[in-house]
Amino acid sequence: MGTLLRHVLELTEADVSAFFEDIGLGDYRPRFTPFVRAIVTHGPLPIRDLAVEVGVTHSAASQTIAQMARQDLVSLRPGTDARQRIVSLTEKTRRLMPTLEAEWAATSAAAEQLEAELPYPLREVLVAAVEALERKPLRERIAETDAALKLERRPGPG
Repeated sequence: MGTLLRHVLELTEADVSAFFEDIGLGDYRPRFTPFVRAIVTHGPLPIRDLAVEVGVTHSAASQTIAQMARQDLVSLRPGTDARQRIVSLTEKTRRLMPTLEAEWAATSAAAEQLEAELPYPLREVLVAAVEALERKPLRERIAETDAALKLERRPGPG
């Protein structure tokens, strides 16, 4: 299952990245889009809030924001708490917004076309999978299988 999910993600991200190249967005990455959209919707946000909004870990958000800052797509300023950093869009990103918005619309339309070819709406299946895993993690599900119950518990390396 994980291999298939990674493969679908690799295929879609590679094609979206290639499209970015085609329209002159070269270094812009698909993983930047949810962060830009969150800031467009909510205004400047702390990294922690962006992580929650986008649905990634704080660490993943920090890494993506750092990459975006290196490309001058976002700027960081201290928040009210010394540990907090507030993320804002730069002028460069604001100038890119008409292109990004057109790309978002084109990508959404393409995703809808893809879903029309599938036996089930992929987004709905993925949302349902996330909800099911939040209710009961895969680790618990694995541990409850007959195969796992037959495993001998062994101490870790060392």
